[in-house]
Amino acid sequence: VGLVAAAGFADHGHEVLCTDLDAKKIADLNAGVIPIYEPGLEPMVERNVAAGRLRFSTDNAEAARHGEAIFLAVGTPTGSEDGAPDLRALFAAAEDIGRALDHYAVIVDKSTVPVGTADAVAAKISALTEQAFDVVSNPEFLKEGSAVADFMTPDRVIVGADSPRAHEVMERLYRPFFRKKQRLLTMDLRSAELTKYAANAYLAMRVSYINDIARLCESVGADVEAVRRGMGSDPRIGDSFLYPGCGYGGSCFPKDTRALLHTARTQDLDLPLVAAADSVNEGQKRWLADKVRARLGEDLRARVVTVWGLAFKPNTDDVREAPALVVVRELLEAGATVRVHDPIATENFLAALAPLEVEVHTQAEPALAGADALVLCTEWRQYRGVDFPRLLATMRAANVFDGRNQWDRAEVEAAGGWYSGIGR
Repeated sequence: VGLVAAAGFADHGHEVLCTDLDAKKIADLNAGVIPIYEPGLEPMVERNVAAGRLRFSTDNAEAARHGEAIFLAVGTPTGSEDGAPDLRALFAAAEDIGRALDHYAVIVDKSTVPVGTADAVAAKISALTEQAFDVVSNPEFLKEGSAVADFMTPDRVIVGADSPRAHEVMERLYRPFFRKKQRLLTMDLRSAELTKYAANAYLAMRVSYINDIARLCESVGADVEAVRRGMGSDPRIGDSFLYPGCGYGGSCFPKDTRALLHTARTQDLDLPLVAAADSVNEGQKRWLADKVRARLGEDLRARVVTVWGLAFKPNTDDVREAPALVVVRELLEAGATVRVHDPIATENFLAALAPLEVEVHTQAEPALAGADALVLCTEWRQYRGVDFPRLLATMRAANVFDGRNQWDRAEVEAAGGWYSGIGR
């Protein structure tokens, strides 16, 4: 979020200083090495660095003195079993600002934070400076894999602030993004903070709902793809986030649903729909491994399983809470030899999987030779056009587990394979 926002604002003519406490990350950025995979980000960073509008530092005090708008885009991971986010990095950054601030600035919570965090950030800064400032909430709505496009052409920008001066600064900052259509939504601080969680939890519920329906489809002999199309054709429903699969992952949906549940509990409230979405999703990840065991047997010590796709979604190297992590762990625990391939995310996956080990393949097709099953966890584009007659012939047993409903059952079966999708 921070790097995309920094490059995006610089691309609109602003002078941007981007800081991080990770010295290696800053050194890499200064050397032209982008620390994450995000389509379109590298050339945007390069041209704005070359133009002198974007630079990188480890000096937070310099950043506090530099910024008219100071964005806090640090991580807020789940910090406890009850779903409460860990805000220590956010508050540490706020205190750095308080110690160095020498002019009026707008402090922008870009990180996903629970209701009331802006007040807490303001208190941290106020305790360290008498300089005037305002804190606003500006939640991000970037999808990994299309974050640059989402930032440069946002469907909406939400600004929560209780100060007209802060609203004016934020409106001026985002004005270049809305030359054709105004989609800047202003509201109070707490409403802005809650909007991000409410939006992500709703989308997570849609994913879990269609996955629940997929299980029912499989039990009664229906096809969830037909059901999904029938539902999605209703304009009141639509088809966005109505695709069955092996569960959602990433840095947003799992963390944000749990954080929203934690916020509700602090108010002595239950959110049973949100709680169900999180529970269904965890079960959905295990369901794909269950399918493999149901076909090959509970004891997989003599079996070789190939897993294609390790990132939680295509076009990213992010493996946080990726379904593939659950699937691979369960297969390894059952004794299987597991081979893996992913275009981008293998290194991050191996780090997250450690100390467990798998066979890594740099090419997808050779990983199938002699395998007893192919499991698709991430629907990368390069996995779509599969030559099943040729590839299935190289397998010891041509079992295909399509965790994203990307392939056609008839095509797999015509090539001599056995097919299992999600709710099909």
